[in-house]
Amino acid sequence: MTKIFCDIADKNQIKKFAKKSIVKGFTTNPSLMRKAGAKDYKSYSLDILKITKKPISLEVFADDEADMIKQGKIINKLGNNVFVKVPICNSKGKFMGNVISKLNKEKIKLNITAVYTHRQTKTILSRIDKKTKVIISIFAGRMSDVGKDPIPEFKKSIKLVKKNKNVQILWASTREPYNYIQAKQLKCDIITVPPNIIDKIEKFGKSFNKLTTDTVRGFLADTKKSKFKI
Repeated sequence: MTKIFCDIADKNQIKKFAKKSIVKGFTTNPSLMRKAGAKDYKSYSLDILKITKKPISLEVFADDEADMIKQGKIINKLGNNVFVKVPICNSKGKFMGNVISKLNKEKIKLNITAVYTHRQTKTILSRIDKKTKVIISIFAGRMSDVGKDPIPEFKKSIKLVKKNKNVQILWASTREPYNYIQAKQLKCDIITVPPNIIDKIEKFGKSFNKLTTDTVRGFLADTKKSKFKI
């Protein structure tokens, strides 16, 4: 079963979506935090953790190994439901293997983010144990944005982690509701989805006939509002 996590940092939205049974957890990142108006990262994160006990990923924002490790340890202590989100490399392209292995050795739950290839997945697996929980977030949408098919990379990564029961593959950068169907078909463990797409997933099930009539009715309603004449 592919679990749906909501990709959001806005506290009001988290309150809303935490009540939905379809939502099994949350993911955030520094960009979402900024967009939500966070001024103090730690206090804002603590506010979020007061809202939900579902799993939530909170990301480090340092760019060097020592500070990433330091931030990861602090973030981990904020709550038992926290996954520390660590990028697979820093802004200079350096693999953060030392960060991953050091935090993993301290039994800190990790979400390794910005992953694109099965080779990166293989490298991550070489740095972790087989007990501590690890999520590997593969950015499907961003691959599609540049004309690359994400499916082969998912298949190879999923095959690689089969022996690691503590590792989950996450479909990240969701672009449309149908991505949920694709993630389920691949047997991804998790898909992280923005709120507007979760709303659409909840409405799955319309027939093609209903879609046709709804579409035509929408065109007709807009035509009347515009008072078009020829």
